[in-house]
Amino acid sequence: MTIDEIIDFVKGLDGVLALRPGPDDGSPEISCGDAFFFCAPDGVVPKTTQPFATIVTKNYPGDEGSRLDRPDTFRVNIAAGREAFISWTGHAPSEPAVGDLDPSLADAVMAHPVYGSAGWLAVVNPGRRTDEATRELLRDAHRLARARHERRTG
Repeated sequence: MTIDEIIDFVKGLDGVLALRPGPDDGSPEISCGDAFFFCAPDGVVPKTTQPFATIVTKNYPGDEGSRLDRPDTFRVNIAAGREAFISWTGHAPSEPAVGDLDPSLADAVMAHPVYGSAGWLAVVNPGRRTDEATRELLRDAHRLARARHERRTG
């Protein structure tokens, strides 16, 4: 999967706002080149809601383990929720990880190296092994975000 294929897939989900910060739009420089996905049926960036998924193309401070500084390397981050997190990792987000995967391993679903405790999963360079799983996790994260949005806007 390429970054553009993932972005197109997520943008095709109902009510998704996809942001791709650029150097001239006032976004923090570090976010340029990345993508952020929100449930925003009105097309307005929610002020109090985190994205339900992101794509990062570089190391962020304190998050160098995925080694995103390698050429053509990116990571999809997904707010999977507790059930999916347990299903993929074998432990609850709040429990200490035992034997988690190397965060730089490509084409593997794993606990997010920083936000795993919040139920986030990550996939570095999704490929043949994780293509469908990544899509399904993104669909589920969108469904959860949409349900939260509907509860809040009731």
